[in-house]
Amino acid sequence: MVTVLESGADLRQRAWDAVAGVVDPEIPVLTIADLGVLRDVVLDGDHVEVAITPTYSGCPAMNMIALEIEVALERVGFRGSKVRTVLSPAWTTDWMSEEGRRKLRAYGIAPPQVSSSRRALFGEQSVACPQCGSARTELLSEFGSTSCKALWRCKACREPFDYFKCH
Repeated sequence: MVTVLESGADLRQRAWDAVAGVVDPEIPVLTIADLGVLRDVVLDGDHVEVAITPTYSGCPAMNMIALEIEVALERVGFRGSKVRTVLSPAWTTDWMSEEGRRKLRAYGIAPPQVSSSRRALFGEQSVACPQCGSARTELLSEFGSTSCKALWRCKACREPFDYFKCH
């Protein structure tokens, strides 16, 4: 329930905190804040509008994320919230938090490199194995378990792993 005693900044922070904890349904160790998908939370009276940017156009997880945002806001007393999808500027892996990158690695997914250069476009990229840390890895397939990941294998420990592709 929204109280009259809370300031606008307090209400916005409460809404932000509730929404920031929504997890990505495809990678449940990451929140939408970790991913950088959560762009803004705006209050208009006691109504909340949340802006999110998909990791790529057509991401199937966005409908579930929008629903989970509405549920999270309801739980902390905000009714009639609105989720707006923002496509420009396009999402980039540079928006992912360091905590999100750490969580990915611990989950067994190689995180994207920060500010990847164009070298990745030409297959010159080096991805460290999230299992053993070796840089002796190879790309097996540009297509991994979801559209935003590629399948790699470590030449040192021989384990396959997903790599969160740079955008």
